[in-house]
Amino acid sequence: MADYLISYDITDPRRLGRMYRHLCKVAVPVEYSVFFATCDTRQIVAILADLAGLIDKTSDDLRCYPLPQRGLKIRLGRATLPAGIHHTDLPDSWMDTETGTFVI
Repeated sequence: MADYLISYDITDPRRLGRMYRHLCKVAVPVEYSVFFATCDTRQIVAILADLAGLIDKTSDDLRCYPLPQRGLKIRLGRATLPAGIHHTDLPDSWMDTETGTFVI
């Protein structure tokens, strides 16, 4: 499994809505038109093939950036995931369910 940032710039409001709804099914919205996905190579290829069918290749832009596996990943500013949801590769058994924090 690998982490990816998927972003888009869509010129038509109808295509924009379709793109957003489709990506919400397979990735987590991070910012307007930027999504975070964790999947394997086969899955990301399928996701991008589906998304390519939703855009106008002459006026829209779709990009996918793989994130380094061992790179530093931090967030600055307001949390983008709902309260209580944490994205981490740590095992669930390390989570203290009472406090919602990780005990290592």
